[in-house]
Amino acid sequence: MSTELPPTTATAAATVTGGPDNQTPTENSRVKLKLEGINWDHSFVRELPGDPLTDITSREVLHACYSRVSPSAEVENPQLVVWSESVADILDLDPKEFERPDFPYLFSGASPLEGGLSYAQCYGGHQFGVWADQLGDGRAITLGELINSKSQRWELQLKGAGKTPYSRFADGLAVLRSSIREFLCSEAMHSLGIPTTRALCLVTTGKLVSRDMFYDGNPKDEPGAIVCRVAQSFLRFGSFQIHAKRGKEDLEIVKTLADYTIKYHFPHIESMNKSDSLSFSTGEGNNDVVDLTSNKYAAWLVEVAERTASLIAKWQGVGFTHGVLNTDNMSVLGLTIDYGPFGFLDAFDPSFTPNTTDLPGRRYCFAEQPDIGSWNIGQFGLALSTAQLINKKELNYALERYGSKFMDEYQAIMTKKVGLSRYNKELIGELLNNMAVDKVDYTNFFRLLSNIKADSDVLDKDLLVPLKAALLDIGRERKEAWTNWVKRYRAELSSSGVSDEDRKVSMNSVNPKYVLRNYLCQSAIDMAEQGDFEEVRRLLKVMEKPFDDQPGMERYARLPPAWAYRPGVCMLSCSS
Repeated sequence: MSTELPPTTATAAATVTGGPDNQTPTENSRVKLKLEGINWDHSFVRELPGDPLTDITSREVLHACYSRVSPSAEVENPQLVVWSESVADILDLDPKEFERPDFPYLFSGASPLEGGLSYAQCYGGHQFGVWADQLGDGRAITLGELINSKSQRWELQLKGAGKTPYSRFADGLAVLRSSIREFLCSEAMHSLGIPTTRALCLVTTGKLVSRDMFYDGNPKDEPGAIVCRVAQSFLRFGSFQIHAKRGKEDLEIVKTLADYTIKYHFPHIESMNKSDSLSFSTGEGNNDVVDLTSNKYAAWLVEVAERTASLIAKWQGVGFTHGVLNTDNMSVLGLTIDYGPFGFLDAFDPSFTPNTTDLPGRRYCFAEQPDIGSWNIGQFGLALSTAQLINKKELNYALERYGSKFMDEYQAIMTKKVGLSRYNKELIGELLNNMAVDKVDYTNFFRLLSNIKADSDVLDKDLLVPLKAALLDIGRERKEAWTNWVKRYRAELSSSGVSDEDRKVSMNSVNPKYVLRNYLCQSAIDMAEQGDFEEVRRLLKVMEKPFDDQPGMERYARLPPAWAYRPGVCMLSCSS
């Protein structure tokens, strides 16, 4: 625990901002809470079976969804690095709370949050396609669940807060390097409109943590840190798999956990009835019909499948590669979760993987993400099937729905990215092929594409001028290929009847100017490790408005410099 006594905590519970007390709170006049005023409601611990043991010895935890455990990371003069105003607003927290002298102690876990109830979750997972048995929260400790003023349930979780029964041989800690990446990417993805876990704040512990960053037998000491993650739930596919794999009495836990998840996070499924007419032919025969209103678990699986498909389609749209799509890193809410060795595409390469551990087979490379999502849904569905909550026909139907949902979403996204009124498979396919051949920067190219005019008076030699900044060092043959594509593209634009100005506005609303490139993260990390947190905060502000031009911030849209291709920047391991 703490090596220092924290400063005296504040005692008042809440303040009201904006408007007289007798008015109904609006968006700008909601009650802003002090930490002591949080409305806790610990449903996970209250309603699910827990570990009867309380020690943090690494061990197999049987017949339980969680273990009660308190944060135990040592701290010495912890410091607040950065916090998210939008997440604080979701939680109704008064911004002044982040100025409290005891705040870094509370969000490093050195001091307990009043009313909180901490635990670590039990789950398993397939890692790189192989069942890894029990995994669990090895360094993440939930502080509790709260209900905000909109009656939304949110879970607060500290990552890097110390050992749990699921830590195995690890120390339960996290370093500043990986914590900055997790914090910034959580918030950047949200601003891109992609479902994700969020991050409230990041604090340094003031202690050093030893990490072998490249797994080469050369560990070094790095600054320790803890990020507070926020989500409506951190339940994963593996949360259900572990109990299904264990079988016997644990199969009942699968059902109990599914009932809990539907009750609190998919309540609309509980209220379905026959009048909803959710019956579908599976295409396997005239009498093969799946009636989702007769089995809530099948309806739930279909929704999880569709949320996952929609999520991964959005990743593909912005060029995001997760890097570690194990089933324990898949959220049942369809959120991006667990930011490790992620990467946004710089030069377009469908086989790109940011994870050095993934290099031999590239299982989790950019192009494979949609298929891996389907495989993971299959494993999640198999857990429900093992517990006899769904049948094979219902599982197959969920996989069908995953495929159709992904294609519908992906085609719609790509159509918007190129500014067309309808999907053109041949035109978009040829574009992506050209981009791959010439290793074109993914983000910058689509942003520049909105400068193409449908005006037919442009000379052939000038057609590529609007794309010049993205089409670097291409020879005559490739210029001809690109010119031919632009001609066909312009013809398609001309037939849409949309003005160049309106199309540019529309395209720029879906094609970000700024994404969290790995080298930008590294620049902020390098400064933060020297005690200067300003670049982390500045980068957060830029990434909060990725579609805006933001005059004066153009350097954050630049191509990666040469140093960005060194190990540990463009590609990373899972060491964090």
